[in-house]
Amino acid sequence: MKDVRQRLRQYGLRPRKGLGQHFLASPGVLDKIAAAADLTPDDTVLEIGPGLGDLTTRLATRAGRVVAVELDPRLQGPLQAVTRAHPHVEVVFGDILEQDPAALVGGRPYVVVANLPYYITAAVVRHLLAGPHRPQRMVLLVQREVAERMTAQPPRMSLLTLQTQLHGEPRLLFRVPAGAFVPRPKVESAVVRIDARPEPRIPPEQEALFWRVARAAFAQKRKQLRNTLAAGLGLDKTAVEDWLRAAGVDPTRRAETLTWDEWARLLAHAPAALTQA
Repeated sequence: MKDVRQRLRQYGLRPRKGLGQHFLASPGVLDKIAAAADLTPDDTVLEIGPGLGDLTTRLATRAGRVVAVELDPRLQGPLQAVTRAHPHVEVVFGDILEQDPAALVGGRPYVVVANLPYYITAAVVRHLLAGPHRPQRMVLLVQREVAERMTAQPPRMSLLTLQTQLHGEPRLLFRVPAGAFVPRPKVESAVVRIDARPEPRIPPEQEALFWRVARAAFAQKRKQLRNTLAAGLGLDKTAVEDWLRAAGVDPTRRAETLTWDEWARLLAHAPAALTQA
């Protein structure tokens, strides 16, 4: 903790609340995150949010190449200082959501390691997993509540659950107490590892329809599927009830209770009005 605070003072830096900046200061947790990525000298790592570079240097000792993307240009000084001894580390300043992951890693297979603030987590996961050049695995330090949503099972599913699990197999590895950060956040964090699935849970040709149906289903979380799908998709409620029954889903169910098999059956029995749209 003392070392992080000293470096912040050295460079005249104050964590920006608007960027969700909480610097991980526990050497033990940093070591566990680096180890969780299972890196070899053949691996390329895309690190998101390197901060002061404490995790970056640990990744650099394990991987053949590290590309660290940092949003805050004020961190250039400390990042240059700690990566100077690692010529295979490249620091890119910019918004990861505006970057092409494939271009950053030169089209090679890659592993993501990231410390993500709450407000950007879902967008980053969607950006990385929805694109054509997906990572082999991701090790993410996120808010504990977000980690639990990523790894949820029915009846606690959410859109973030679907976004994470469509192309990945997430596991909650361990929790990280608020005291491990500078400054101390108000919430507990957790580390999630997401391994890429060999095949998505929904066929690529059905993915656009899947997201259309899923967003409608979750638009009014506390309402029954017969109501949310009718309102969100512009369908007659009776037609929606017939659709749900044909798929073997009770019309009074809620979106968060559906299994992946049930989502697949919904798509298989989708009304022509949706499949031909």
